Amino acid sequence: MKLIAIDMDGTLINNNTTINEANVKAIQKAQEAGIHVVVATGRSYEEAVTPIQEVGLSLPIIAINGAQMRTVEGKIKQSIALSKDTYYEAAELLSNYSIYYEVYTNKGTFSDNPGMAVDIIVDIIKSANPEVSNERAHELAAYRISNGRIHTLEDYKEVVEEPDVEIYKLLAFSKNEKSRKGALNDFLTFKDLAVSKSAEANIEITHRDAQKGIAVQKYAEELGIPMREVMAIGDNYNDVSMFEIAGYSVAMGNAEEDIKKLCTFVTKTNDESGVAFAIQTFMKKNRVS
Repeated sequence: MKLIAIDMDGTLINNNTTINEANVKAIQKAQEAGIHVVVATGRSYEEAVTPIQEVGLSLPIIAINGAQMRTVEGKIKQSIALSKDTYYEAAELLSNYSIYYEVYTNKGTFSDNPGMAVDIIVDIIKSANPEVSNERAHELAAYRISNGRIHTLEDYKEVVEEPDVEIYKLLAFSKNEKSRKGALNDFLTFKDLAVSKSAEANIEITHRDAQKGIAVQKYAEELGIPMREVMAIGDNYNDVSMFEIAGYSVAMGNAEEDIKKLCTFVTKTNDESGVAFAIQTFMKKNRVS
């Protein structure tokens, strides 16, 4: 095992939306043993890097499901954007189903409905951490807006039409299951899109080449590491592209059964430092100290 790719929400992040000390120590021990560690998340870089830095970790980040690859220092190594034509087609489809969405760009994340922006993060938090209270989930979600992690505007055209803007992801949300399923089926006709989910009621839409698995494979190739020596740890459907190509695929104990069945190993839950347990287990198996 020479490279470990780790998801964040529901995986590295615990029920208090922080990183357990056991996970921190296990990652540091892996790094000391010469194992490369990278975070692969649906979050924007800005939302991903803060909890990582707060616990003293230095990690490269694959952000926005692979739409961005960043160095340890935060420098963009690669970005994969949607064309504006594709954005408008996807936005129209979501509008037809009355589905709210946010837009992730190189200029930040944008919402045209702050109330729904809170709901979408509550959904992600509750899906990844069912034990978190509704009150706490809303508190954490509201902080996302108050600390400037998401910007509000009247019309997405205000940012989309800027000549130098890059559109990385549409994060859609609807509690209407019929609408979600209808939109998902229609998105299957878009050959240049990758569509997944990271929570019960969301849809994540990126360029077909902006997937965690593709980004992890590229990162491994740059380091000269074969995929059989890569471990991927995650809990949801936007992690599947990593599971499919990694030599060691690890599902969190809090993952859905369908996700667990895809993986070769099931670790403990995110609140039980499942990342640390997986790393320690495989380091012992591979006799890495």
